[in-house]
Amino acid sequence: MKSEFWSAKRKSRLAVASSVTAAAVVAGLVVAGGSPAVAASGCKVTYATNLYEPGFTANITVTNLGDPITSGWDLQWDFGGNQQVQQGWSATFSQSGKHVSAKSPSWGATLGANATASLGFNGQYSGSNAIPASFTLNGVVCDGTTGGSTTTPTTPTTPTTPTTPTTVTTTPTPGTHVDNPYAGSKGYVNPDWSSEVTAAAAAKGGTLGAQMAKVANTSTAVWLDRIAAIEGTSSARGLRGHLDAALAQQSGGTPVTIQIVVYDLPNRDCAALASNGELQAGSNGLARYKSEYIDPIASILSDSKYAPLRVVAVVEPDSLPNLITNTATAKCAEAQSTGAYTQGIQYALNKLHAISNVYNYLDIAHSAWLGWDSNFGPFVNLVKQTLQGTTAGVNSIDGFISDTANYTPLTEPNLPDPNLNVGGQQIKSATFYQWNPYFAEVPFATAMYNAFVSAGLPSGIGMLIDTSRNGWGGSARPSGASGSTVDSYVNSGRIDRRLHRGNWCNQSGAGLGTRPTASPAAHFDAYVWVKPPGESDGASSQIPNDEGKGFDRMCDPTYHGSDQANGGNLTGALPNSPLSGKWFQAQFEELVQNAYPPVQ
Repeated sequence: MKSEFWSAKRKSRLAVASSVTAAAVVAGLVVAGGSPAVAASGCKVTYATNLYEPGFTANITVTNLGDPITSGWDLQWDFGGNQQVQQGWSATFSQSGKHVSAKSPSWGATLGANATASLGFNGQYSGSNAIPASFTLNGVVCDGTTGGSTTTPTTPTTPTTPTTPTTVTTTPTPGTHVDNPYAGSKGYVNPDWSSEVTAAAAAKGGTLGAQMAKVANTSTAVWLDRIAAIEGTSSARGLRGHLDAALAQQSGGTPVTIQIVVYDLPNRDCAALASNGELQAGSNGLARYKSEYIDPIASILSDSKYAPLRVVAVVEPDSLPNLITNTATAKCAEAQSTGAYTQGIQYALNKLHAISNVYNYLDIAHSAWLGWDSNFGPFVNLVKQTLQGTTAGVNSIDGFISDTANYTPLTEPNLPDPNLNVGGQQIKSATFYQWNPYFAEVPFATAMYNAFVSAGLPSGIGMLIDTSRNGWGGSARPSGASGSTVDSYVNSGRIDRRLHRGNWCNQSGAGLGTRPTASPAAHFDAYVWVKPPGESDGASSQIPNDEGKGFDRMCDPTYHGSDQANGGNLTGALPNSPLSGKWFQAQFEELVQNAYPPVQ
């Protein structure tokens, strides 16, 4: 998994430039909606804009004050000027002249009495950008008056699309669900990965080999990146094998927390090639994902034998973030229009949440992908609406994880204030940050937590950060910042030594980060190692395989990328890298050499 810089994805999740220039870059969520069947008898609308001439972002909230709408809604209005909708999210937008229609997405067709829907768009205009004078919802003028019944719950209690089951068939296991699955437990050490580390250390020898060996007993996640991984292959144990090993590691009454990565959506990692998967949305992929992938995982986890374990499920890295920034890519557009991502995630959350000792953490990309306002707010809305389409609603998750398989540091100790003025400019305007105010993961994840709680999610949700490769230590780690321009100041002080924040593949100079730690700060459940250090992000050249993984030029160290992907810089990728997920000795050696804190 990589970083998502602009629409270069998978890894470069930097998806958009600053709020000043993002309008033409961000591709929002546009899912085909059903035709309205029930009219509202009352409604109200709030409409707020952020300007960045000649563009603007509009955030809209519509509240149904009347009877429940069960099969689709259509919000309409007329612009007073020459405003033009460019990209939208959480609705299907169409415009004819001044008239605009925003229809509900297929996964959000239900709007109960007193329930709200949040949507928005990026647009352009010249002259006046006045707020529309009036709105209609399914033909009813939204003047704030009340009508109809108000007894329907505001949060759906059943999935909102026909393709998502209305009941959960797995039987919950008797395991006790705790507030933080990492507190008071010990992490599962994957014997297969540990053996790779031990063998690599022995092969290296000397001082570095001794340091490498000390990492072998660190807890890392198990990636279920294809259907075959559930039962296991000739070279790797399956899910039951890992769960049995986790049971064997329990001792003295201390529970073991085992982390699994649920990662096989149709059109997986739709904006990159290195981590594409086996299922395709246009070839019955969603049905296969449910029956051949999620159902077997849920069946195994439901075995009462495994009730003593705490199972953390990291759910579908990169998926929902791609629907915010990369729908200009054909595979992402297909994932959006078919509902493959949203419906697949809803199904996975329904199945896994029903098992009482399973903890769901949804991926939220990272600061270099979703940090701009034009990405941040729409993503929060998309997550909320996706959760509202699950059986348990916003309670179907235990928290969120950022920086999965990426390299963004926890903090930038020499650059703590993005608004610091150097040479007459704020340092967030530097080329490396491009007006993104979040330089690191702790401030980004903290802001995400606050935004989710403000949006109605439980305050007990916990944040995780993957620190497996974001240490950036070694001799290149700066101890301070100096310079008379924002670029010189930022480049002298940043500990993230990538050539560009959009680079995501097997980054040269990276190091192991903070070791897995429970409850490191308020609202943070843990720092974790989800990406096992030493496992490649992608091949540096084409390698035939039967896993659906392609060759992404962002893994080629000789490639300069594009302005959109990474500013035309070299990729910073290490040479001679194998397929994603395969052991990469040279990378592991460098990660240990550059570890911060150092391996001692």
